[in-house]
Amino acid sequence: MCLLGTCLLTAMAALILAGPGYVCAQDKPSSSSGDTQIAKAVGTIKSIQADSITVAAASGGEVTAKLTGSTKILRVLPGEKNLKNATALQAQDLQPGDGVRVRGQASVDGHTIAALEVIVVKQADVAAKQQHERDDWQKRGVGGLVTKVDAATGVITISSGGMGTSRSIEVHIAQDTILRRYAPGSVKFDDAKPEPASQFMTQIKAGDQLRARGARYPDGSEVTAEEVVSGAFRNIAGTIKAIDASSNTMTVQDAITKSAVVVKVSPDSQMKKLPAEMAQRIAMRLKGMAGGGSGDQAGNGQGISGQGAASSAGGTRPGTEAQAGRGPGGGTGGNGNGPPDFQRMLSRLPDSTLADLQKGDAVMIVSTEGGDSGTVTAITLLAGVDAILTAAPNRSASSLLSPWSLGAPGGEGDAAQ
Repeated sequence: MCLLGTCLLTAMAALILAGPGYVCAQDKPSSSSGDTQIAKAVGTIKSIQADSITVAAASGGEVTAKLTGSTKILRVLPGEKNLKNATALQAQDLQPGDGVRVRGQASVDGHTIAALEVIVVKQADVAAKQQHERDDWQKRGVGGLVTKVDAATGVITISSGGMGTSRSIEVHIAQDTILRRYAPGSVKFDDAKPEPASQFMTQIKAGDQLRARGARYPDGSEVTAEEVVSGAFRNIAGTIKAIDASSNTMTVQDAITKSAVVVKVSPDSQMKKLPAEMAQRIAMRLKGMAGGGSGDQAGNGQGISGQGAASSAGGTRPGTEAQAGRGPGGGTGGNGNGPPDFQRMLSRLPDSTLADLQKGDAVMIVSTEGGDSGTVTAITLLAGVDAILTAAPNRSASSLLSPWSLGAPGGEGDAAQ
């Protein structure tokens, strides 16, 4: 997921035009010879005083920036990499939470800067950019499980389907497509760093979750991707054997592998609990499909949002939006003309915590693959699924939760909507 504070710092990082004459005020104080030391500090505004601002530095600690009548204050939009389009601001326009890069004369202790220049990325501008990205993922996004990878042609085929009939979508990778891959133990979209196509295509494999946004064919069967995020995740479905609130972990008896798994819940984990009536309706639909019923017409019942992967791609979580209405590859939101939009239904549920769960509860989890310790971290956890697991015991967690669990830029996936 891309939290607002993180996105502010990311936006400021693009403007760190550090040269040989710049040093961090916290790393190197003024020289004893009396030479004026030029310093910079990057972070967010913590508080504002009459003639100064306190900056929570990205490197840790705080820096006080003294403002004078000669201090140049410039506003840049998120994503700008130079000051060509910057506009002038007044000190009274600054607000706590704004991202800043301060440059000026450092004090001896390295904690105060007499600001010559303050570059500002307004918090409201970042929020607007995030919303735009969420809307774009919602409008032009697709997501699902990878079924085939053709590195020679740059085509990745995904199966996109929630509670309706699955459909295949070909995702075309172009030379300028932004490709991101989740780190093995991470649930944050910000950790999904861009990769060259050659590296990305060798890592991705069948069973991975993938989200893409770009130009879609009219029938929704193909997408020319502008941005793609993918990750390899583990699917767990079973009952809770024990909960350890002190370590934010639970032990789940996985019904698929017949083994106990220790699952860690982090602040970035998305947790929801289905109401009993909703779980029963889903179970009835899945049971009808398993019995050969026609179910609803094809539709992915899930779109793509920001971020994401499990966390806006482009969400969550690995930014991730469900489709707002009917369209190629999109669900209908349950308007009677197609499968209900499972991802949007989940996004509207209140968030849950570990305290809402108890021993014996049935859960479906999409998690990181886990390391040597054997402990996995929950990306998405859905409780209240007893009826679903009874109706469709072989239904994998990923087939229902993917790609809701994959984050995207600018938001926390469908959960952010």
